[in-house]
Amino acid sequence: MSPSLAPALWFLAILALIPLALWLLKRTPVAGLQSGVRVIGSTFIGPGQKLLTVETGQGEERRCLLIGVSGQQIQLLTELDPAHCPSPTPLAAPSFSALLAKAKKTP
Repeated sequence: MSPSLAPALWFLAILALIPLALWLLKRTPVAGLQSGVRVIGSTFIGPGQKLLTVETGQGEERRCLLIGVSGQQIQLLTELDPAHCPSPTPLAAPSFSALLAKAKKTP
């Protein structure tokens, strides 16, 4: 290998590793970045405005909050009783493999 070609190959190798590093960062939980807040429900009110029902904490520390979100601010509207907190709504569609398995079961 030519000495003038080595830096170019290293550069290409580092460029190839950047997407891999980003993929790993996306899937690896980093301490302190995941706050334990889970969106349970969302209601669109108007342009740039919505209501969010969020759950934070676990067990005795569990809290259910109704939050108003706009383009300029986020405001706590009320705290809901955790016993009456709605169950999470599914955000993602079923996977293809789940749909295929369901289709195989039905005649």
